[in-house]
Amino acid sequence: MTKPAPKPLRIAVLISGSGRTLKNFIDLAAEEKLPVDIRLVISSSPKASGLQHASEAGIASHIFKRGETASDEDYGRVIFDACRAAKVDCVVMAGFLKLVPVPEDFEGKVLNIHPSLIPSFCGKGMYGDHVHQAVLDYGAKVTGCTVHFVDNEYDQGPIIWQQPVPVFDDDSADSLADRVFEAERESYPHVLRLLAAGKIELSGRQVTISRK
Repeated sequence: MTKPAPKPLRIAVLISGSGRTLKNFIDLAAEEKLPVDIRLVISSSPKASGLQHASEAGIASHIFKRGETASDEDYGRVIFDACRAAKVDCVVMAGFLKLVPVPEDFEGKVLNIHPSLIPSFCGKGMYGDHVHQAVLDYGAKVTGCTVHFVDNEYDQGPIIWQQPVPVFDDDSADSLADRVFEAERESYPHVLRLLAAGKIELSGRQVTISRK
């Protein structure tokens, strides 16, 4: 008997820039290769070009600038209120550069992806080319990407999935970034498929992925 397809995961996607990860989700969902229903896109900047991807796909979007709220807590409240109103199952950070405290009802329901193998080359200020240049400066021979649950510290939440990427002797930050992003394009959708199928369990810091 053929297993029924997983029910689409209702998600909000948080962006701050180009939205290329968002575009990857939109394209895969349109091709029925990713069981997600993108209910909402939230941007921290009105200049984020990723907002155009949301508009072209007919996805509702909001812009919430950190400077318009008095604290991280207030900023998080505004964002998660919008997510509740959209009735999402989980929140997917995709190049979102602001810290937002995770409320109790969203614990274990907020994901992020980082362009290194956490706990290496991560933390506050480590994003984009800052990460890749740090990898090169250190002389690491392997880097990669990490999908993790979000807690209230930068890049400290429980790890769900990691995919290694080799570092070549002639790499620049740009060439390494391109190769890591290709791994991200595979890893993030893979984790969302697992979530949609109910195959990820979180207990404390331990993440268990069912093989059934």
